[in-house]
Amino acid sequence: MLPKYKKVGKVLSVSMVAVLSLSLLAACGKKDEAATPETNDTSAVVATYDGGTITANEFDMEQRVMKFLYPEYAQMMEMDDFKDYLVRQEVAYEYLSGKATEEAKTEGAKVATEQFDKMKASVQADQWTEMLKAQNLTDQNIKDYMTRIMTVIKDKETGVTEDAIKKEFETNKDQFTTASVRHVLINFTDPDTQKERKKEDALKIAKEVKTKLDAGEDFAKVAKEYSEDPGSADNGGLYENTPVSNWVEAFKEAAKTLPLNKISDPVETEYGYHVMKVESRTEADYSKLTDEQKETLKSQLAAAEIDTFMTNELDKIVKEVNLPKTDKAEEGTTEGTEGTTGTGTGTEGDKSTETKTDESKGTDAKTDQGTKTESDATTGDSADTNSK
Repeated sequence: MLPKYKKVGKVLSVSMVAVLSLSLLAACGKKDEAATPETNDTSAVVATYDGGTITANEFDMEQRVMKFLYPEYAQMMEMDDFKDYLVRQEVAYEYLSGKATEEAKTEGAKVATEQFDKMKASVQADQWTEMLKAQNLTDQNIKDYMTRIMTVIKDKETGVTEDAIKKEFETNKDQFTTASVRHVLINFTDPDTQKERKKEDALKIAKEVKTKLDAGEDFAKVAKEYSEDPGSADNGGLYENTPVSNWVEAFKEAAKTLPLNKISDPVETEYGYHVMKVESRTEADYSKLTDEQKETLKSQLAAAEIDTFMTNELDKIVKEVNLPKTDKAEEGTTEGTEGTTGTGTGTEGDKSTETKTDESKGTDAKTDQGTKTESDATTGDSADTNSK
């Protein structure tokens, strides 16, 4: 695996662990199209591995599905080294799905169908058709991709023990600890002038806010007057029953440890100073986890095992990769892309689609929107999604 794409790979490779919440869902819909079978594939072999091959047509299909599911990576997919990563990823999943048990194949197909149906039902019907048409795909193409991913995940889940799930819970307990927090954010960038604000100036305003709150002024009123967080200011500064793992580290730690209903001293994050009040907090307890939450942990462990295979074993499986060069890649331009979001939910999270705010206002996407910045949020570090 290419080291610089490791985090991206986590997002792309195990993104089916949770119900897909994709960036394309804001502009997709629903209309069945009959699959067009690809028979008599005489295209060139672009990858050879232990037990099989990937043809140019098969890799082209893989790329089109990936662009459909992860449009934010479309530009990267034109780069030669990223294509090399993607074809190796395709090899990994073809190889592992071929080794999967019949039970895993059956369960993988079942879960993939359920997730596909939920994804499709979440969007506009006519837009779905247009999105498929743009990549020359059918419903069956998407289902086949999802089935292959879920087959591998379900196969790896069979070796996950209850003790391993408990250990994963302890490692990622923040995933399941929630808090209701009010805060006032004073940005390091003045939202009116867009000019950088000196830390001491931001701190002075934050202390002024704390003085008002300590004197008994209504938090919601003060938040509406002072807070520069567009995600919560109009709501009295409140984020309600939010997983603490959704927030940046300093804010998260304060949400986990502050005494309830006490006004905090200004808490510094990379975005500014926050004056906080934790109104309630629900601590995570393994005995109280739902079956669905335990399944999420189980999937995270499966994702970690797949990631280990791709890191340590894949090179032993791949015999040859022979992709045509495009000369479009500009090396060094993707290093900063590793933190971008897929969406899936992926496991390598979730986490779920990211909701971004205007960073020019100095706001924090994690803190403002209560959402994780990485898609593998539902799967913790192995899903990247975490996003940690």
